Amino acid sequence: MTGEPRDRTVAGRLLPWTGDDGRPCYLVGDGTGYVSRLADEIEDVQIDMADRLLGHAAELLAERRVTGEELHYLARRLSESLRDVIRVAESRGERLARRSRP
Repeated sequence: MTGEPRDRTVAGRLLPWTGDDGRPCYLVGDGTGYVSRLADEIEDVQIDMADRLLGHAAELLAERRVTGEELHYLARRLSESLRDVIRVAESRGERLARRSRP
């Protein structure tokens, strides 16, 4: 996610948020509990926000009078959004891989 080595000994679901120290959070369970449903909702919000931000970026970049501050702000938000979406993709990919194992 951030270029840091991942702790592959954890067999739980990668959650769409990090701990206070910035480290990944995992949930161990069958995927039917409250925290799993909350994580699903947050992932959906993160993906929707990324889609909206991408649309906003396209509009902003189409303008000819964009300041450096606006571009810097946009780049930071795009970076945050990309990080979130990558975490969602990793989490879903890991769960799909576990389901496909015999």
